[in-house]
Amino acid sequence: MFGIGILRGLSTTLKRTVTTFTDDIGQASRYINSVTTPAGKVLQQPPEVKGIFTIQYPEEKRQLPENFRFIPMLVYEEDTGKQRCTACGICSKVCPSQCIWIVRDQTKEGKPIPRPKEFYIDASICMSCGLCAEFCPFDSIKMNHDYELAVYDRFPGLILDLEELSVPTSYYAALYPKAWEAEEEARRIKEERKRARAKKAAEAKAKKAAAAKKAAPKKSAEDS
Repeated sequence: MFGIGILRGLSTTLKRTVTTFTDDIGQASRYINSVTTPAGKVLQQPPEVKGIFTIQYPEEKRQLPENFRFIPMLVYEEDTGKQRCTACGICSKVCPSQCIWIVRDQTKEGKPIPRPKEFYIDASICMSCGLCAEFCPFDSIKMNHDYELAVYDRFPGLILDLEELSVPTSYYAALYPKAWEAEEEARRIKEERKRARAKKAAEAKAKKAAAAKKAAPKKSAEDS
């Protein structure tokens, strides 16, 4: 019985080894979709590719799936530089590890402004659960793909501030192409509905004004 188990294990290892070399010699499919970036070569391994997939890290890196999530990031509008974050504090309230601190900005008179003056995330205790991104009503906080956060000192090296967390919309679109497309489509539909309602309200107002103008001479004639 034990001899059969050993033979089965060896046969599986031999099969994986042969499949690896066959795939490399036949198609070299694991390197077809490679992309060279400033951070190194990013490789893709489609589900249909068989065999052992070895990456020469850190010169080569495997492309992460879109739904991969790590430390959160704050998205700002690239064309205007405006932060989407309004410092509402919902993300810090739903955070299970309480690793988010937010300070809302104020005017000189002390009136609150809907934008963060300070925003901190303690990456050393962040669980990368994604609840902050899920509950954000303004699509401001998203999960990043940057998992290389090695530092010599935990504090303050892993306390990320507003500047370190902020990324442009183009960065978010590159990491989440499908989600970005869906959000832009939803935003476009919302804007079209808003314009349609505004147009309808303007037409109703103009129609009401025209009716009032038409009835004004008739009323003055009756008064005379």
